[in-house]
Amino acid sequence: MDSLVDASKQALMLLFSGDATLWTIVSISFKVSAQAVLYTAVLALPLAFILAYGHFPGRRPLIALFNSLMAVPAVVIGLTLYLLLSRSGPFGNLRLLFTQQAMILGQMMLCLPVLVAMGHSAIQAADRRAWETALTLGASSWRAMQTLLFEVRFALFAALIAGFGRIIAEVGSSMMVGANILNHTRNIPTAIALETSKGEFSQGIALGLVLLILALLLNTALTLLQGRGEMIA
Repeated sequence: MDSLVDASKQALMLLFSGDATLWTIVSISFKVSAQAVLYTAVLALPLAFILAYGHFPGRRPLIALFNSLMAVPAVVIGLTLYLLLSRSGPFGNLRLLFTQQAMILGQMMLCLPVLVAMGHSAIQAADRRAWETALTLGASSWRAMQTLLFEVRFALFAALIAGFGRIIAEVGSSMMVGANILNHTRNIPTAIALETSKGEFSQGIALGLVLLILALLLNTALTLLQGRGEMIA
C-alpha cells in the first residue's frame, strides 16, 4: 500500500514538474493519433456516404464487413502491417517499419472501420430531403454531399471522437510497427506497458492519468455535441 502511495506521489510530481521524457511521450502519442484520425476521415466520410446513398452490388456485405472490422484486435492489425512493411514484405523497400509513419498507418487501419460504420449510420439516419433539395437547386453531387454531411456534423464529430479514443489507447499495433523507441515511437500505451513490466510504476501511473483525463474530456465533448445536436434538431 505504501509503495502504491509513493508511486502515485511520484507520478503527480512527474506530471506537474514538466518532465521532458514524460511529455515527449504524450506529444508523440497525440501527434500520431491526431494525424491518423484526420487522414482517415478524408477517406472514411466519403466512403460512408457512398455506402449510405449508393446502390451497387455488394453494398450490404461491405457494410457488414466494416461493422465486423471494428472488433479486430489491434495486435492483428500490427502483425499484418509488420509483415507488409518488413524487409521481406512487399513494401519493405519503403523503410517505414519502426517509424511514426508506420504507427499512423496502423492506427488508420484501426480507425477506418469505426469512422465508416458510425458515419454510415449517421448519414443514413439523416433527412434525405437535404440531399434531394440540394440536387434540385442545381448543386453538384459533391456539393450536395457536403450539404448533407454538414446536416449530420454533430454525429460525425462523435464518430471522430470515438475513433480517436479507439486508437489513442491501443498498444498492439504501435508496439509491433513502432518498436517503442524512446523519443521516436514510444507513445502512452507502449510506455505504460514497458514501465509496468520493469516494475517502475510512477511514470506508468502518470501516463495513465493523462489517458483518464483525456477520456473524461472526450466524453464531456461528446455529451455536449450530442446535446447541441438534439437542441438544433
